[in-house]
Amino acid sequence: MKRIMDCVAVVLFSVLCLMSIPSRGEPDPGSTEASPANPASIQRSEAEEKQVRGDVPNNFPEPEPTSPLSDFENTYNYVLSRLAAMDQAIHKLNVGHYTLDIKVTQLLDGVSRLDGRIGDMEEHMQQVVLYTKDNRKQIGRLEGCQKGRRVGHKCYLVYRSYENYAGANAKCQERGGRMAMPRDRKEQEALADYVKNFFHPGNWPVWLGINDLLTEGQYLFEDMTRVSYFQWRKHFLSSQPDGGKRENCVAMSSDDGDWWDHYCDRNMYYLCEFDA
Repeated sequence: MKRIMDCVAVVLFSVLCLMSIPSRGEPDPGSTEASPANPASIQRSEAEEKQVRGDVPNNFPEPEPTSPLSDFENTYNYVLSRLAAMDQAIHKLNVGHYTLDIKVTQLLDGVSRLDGRIGDMEEHMQQVVLYTKDNRKQIGRLEGCQKGRRVGHKCYLVYRSYENYAGANAKCQERGGRMAMPRDRKEQEALADYVKNFFHPGNWPVWLGINDLLTEGQYLFEDMTRVSYFQWRKHFLSSQPDGGKRENCVAMSSDDGDWWDHYCDRNMYYLCEFDA
């Protein structure tokens, strides 16, 4: 509104300036008639020529008078237009919010479905792991009887990989067997012969499934049954067992099949048995 009033003031000022210029046919009182040599007459003639050529308009339009009522109407209409534009913007914002809410809901539904599929996938993976373990046990049992030595209802197989006592026990169970547990003289002699031929001409100790970890001097098999037959090395220089509470796990020597007690964390080869 201030800008409009400034424009009106400029127009009025221009009109007043033009009206103060004397016209061609009405010379100022008291002035002498302009002669051809008079500079004022020359300037007037130039102005008249400009008027004849149309460079200067003969009549200036009179500005329309403004009133406080028209100013109020203009302001009122401007405010209404701004309110309408604001209402349209709010409407667009509401539409966008509604669209975003729908997309968020769809995204949450997709995440929920994906979570359900992940749960199903985890269940399938667990089943695959179980099947893999069962298959590995089946393969281990077949391998033990095909590659190892069969004695009665058992099959024995030596594994040439270094493990401590606990690691050897875990490896035998993963293959569907257990650590070798010779329960009588017949099994002991057959097992000693197999191990001797396997490592010939060398001499390597192998873990058996025998220990006295629970009670010192009371030797048990891995299935927690008591050992009733022993094959300790008997020699005047090194009679076994001689480790006391320090050496609690039993290994078999491959050259003669005698038993020795060792530290359970020692790494050596191990012997597994499987049901035939």
